[in-house]
Amino acid sequence: MDKTEAFLDVSIWREQNGDGHFETYQVPRRANQTILDVVAWVQQQADPTLSYRFACRVGMCGSCAMMVNGAPRWTCRTHVLKVAEGASLEIAPLRNLPVIKDLVVDMDPFFDKWVAADAVFAPSQTRDDPMAPITPDDTMRIAADDAIECINCAVCYAACDVVAANPDYLGPAALNRSWSLVNDSRDAGQAERLQAVSAVGGCHNCHSQQGCAKFCPNELNPTLSISGLKRATAKSLLRWGR
Repeated sequence: MDKTEAFLDVSIWREQNGDGHFETYQVPRRANQTILDVVAWVQQQADPTLSYRFACRVGMCGSCAMMVNGAPRWTCRTHVLKVAEGASLEIAPLRNLPVIKDLVVDMDPFFDKWVAADAVFAPSQTRDDPMAPITPDDTMRIAADDAIECINCAVCYAACDVVAANPDYLGPAALNRSWSLVNDSRDAGQAERLQAVSAVGGCHNCHSQQGCAKFCPNELNPTLSISGLKRATAKSLLRWGR
């Protein structure tokens, strides 16, 4: 590796109070280097004012998600060798969310969509009632299994072009969570939930482009969940007349 190859030219988004721009840093190139390693080096060695978010560093929490060369990724699990364009990298905050500072976004709009999608469990029994048996081969349980591994990292939300075009759209994560609850036989809020996800900004806004499935680090397919919601809401219209 010659002298020019020993460094990366890293453009990082810097923003405060709505004024944003890219700044470029030369970062030493290392073997098995992750994007999070690069960001940490810049903050620790070049500019201590750089703000970013991370926690576990091992692909469990999802808090380090950022845009890397235009694609949403967990930076702790993304190796430079796999995404660098030559010796260049561009790192930015997640798309479709307000920027607090630099690479840190405000997650409130993302979780507000969960509330709007009624993606919260509504118990049908109390803790004093016997636990409802659910077997592994139950068809509803199998359908829910495909949706329950979401860790709320917002990668799918940043990948979604419908969210970018329509701020009212509930987004893949919220709708995916609603689908898991639709398939929970213990839940008592189905009529309200199906009404919520079929309203303005709901599941029928999805264009099935599958950006959410392409970039989900846990290999979930929110598009599949949303298609299930589309079928369920159509059936509910016939069942409940709304």
